[in-house]
Amino acid sequence: MTELMDSLIGFGLNLAIVFIIVRFIYHPQQRNKNYVFTFFAFNTIVFFVMGLLKNSDISIGVGFGLFAIFSILRYRTDAIPIREMTYLFVLIALPVLNSVLLVQTAYGEFVVANLAIVGVLYVLEQGWGFHYETRKSIAYEKIEMIHPDNWGLLLDDLRERTGLPITRIEIGRLDFVRDTAQIHIYYDAQALGITQVRFAQSESLFVEVE
Repeated sequence: MTELMDSLIGFGLNLAIVFIIVRFIYHPQQRNKNYVFTFFAFNTIVFFVMGLLKNSDISIGVGFGLFAIFSILRYRTDAIPIREMTYLFVLIALPVLNSVLLVQTAYGEFVVANLAIVGVLYVLEQGWGFHYETRKSIAYEKIEMIHPDNWGLLLDDLRERTGLPITRIEIGRLDFVRDTAQIHIYYDAQALGITQVRFAQSESLFVEVE
């Protein structure tokens, strides 16, 4: 009975940390039900698998091996964006860490480790101390503008036609058959002052300027 209560208390503490990370750090930036489901499901199953391994006197190394297997999984339907994959790694590693610390009754280390993880994720999501640029790929039809003598005009044209505060551009693949060029633009999204509307972050999407 005592072991059952210890497992339930440990699961409750681990779930509380996961809820804080997902609900108050991840969810305000990306409200995707599928990823929220994945984060909680993976975290829960890894926590209980770690408990099973402990009860079966199986080496803790097997638990980390299981974590490594889970951490490289990708759904075959859609590729997981790098941000969501990072959260998935964190939320798979978290129950492994918490399970080990709780078994060892290292409560001080448990508190410090979880506070550090939550704090780092929160600071990174808020962007404190960092200045980020947003990248977008554009199919540009004025092929003559790629000449170095016209780069200033090219930048002005892109700023006028997109309305974005473009800071720099990169010229990619050139297609002289169709007279188009693939251009990567970088702009300061925070300078727009609007958070309700934004471009999709997937690199498979293109804004075609005609």
